[in-house]
Amino acid sequence: MKTADIKPLLQNMENLLEGNHIIVTFLGSGDNFGSGGRDQSCIHIASAGGSMLLDCGATVLVSMRKLSFDPGDIDAILISHLHGDHFGGLPFFILDAQLITRRTRPLLIAGPPGLGKRVQEAMEVFYPGSWEAKRNFDIQFMEIEPDIPSVIASFTVMPAIAVHGSGAPSYSCRIGCGEKVLGYSGDSEWCRGLLQTADGTDLFICEAYYFEKVMKNHLSYKTLSDHLDEIKSRKIILTHMGQDMLDRLDEVELETAYDGMQIVV
Repeated sequence: MKTADIKPLLQNMENLLEGNHIIVTFLGSGDNFGSGGRDQSCIHIASAGGSMLLDCGATVLVSMRKLSFDPGDIDAILISHLHGDHFGGLPFFILDAQLITRRTRPLLIAGPPGLGKRVQEAMEVFYPGSWEAKRNFDIQFMEIEPDIPSVIASFTVMPAIAVHGSGAPSYSCRIGCGEKVLGYSGDSEWCRGLLQTADGTDLFICEAYYFEKVMKNHLSYKTLSDHLDEIKSRKIILTHMGQDMLDRLDEVELETAYDGMQIVV
């Protein structure tokens, strides 16, 4: 499906959700440097019970408005780790909720320990005084722990430790809703936690930053391919691809994400 095909599918979202499907939309499938002109990491997950953002890169509002998603419809935001291309959109999202969208219902933001403090610090760096400004909605931070399930909006989330230095724990996340289960690698070197997250999922969304280069903190397509027989997921989609990976997509046998891509699970 190409980006031009998105609007017809979006118009059918309500009917699809009534059928107990989960609709996954890649609002941003890029890396931290905008390789290929792609927006930063942000995935919209919708079920009949509500919707959530999985990561919230700095380009979140641009991504949502390009694809006609209303930020006010988001029930919760789940952050995999505290790097700017994964949580840097939160100050803008919060200010938009306050000043533009005029949100009144609470916003739940979940992620690793230290999340609340880091978001407050980022807001004060970008817009001094913004954190203390009066808002007509409450912000609820939920700091989640590895291997302990948490209920976030209509989803059950099970984090696992990822190998990715970010000044706080980094997670891969297993996300369940009804009988459907998604896995998300976040950013990570290869580790056993990725197998735990992917095991038995209907969809495993996995980073592939480089094609074959082994790099600290990240996963390459070659490394992932070497472990494919261990990954027990019905479908794998690659995301968070750097320019090296984008230049060699014709050599990639797994499905790759693009901004605006939608998957019905």
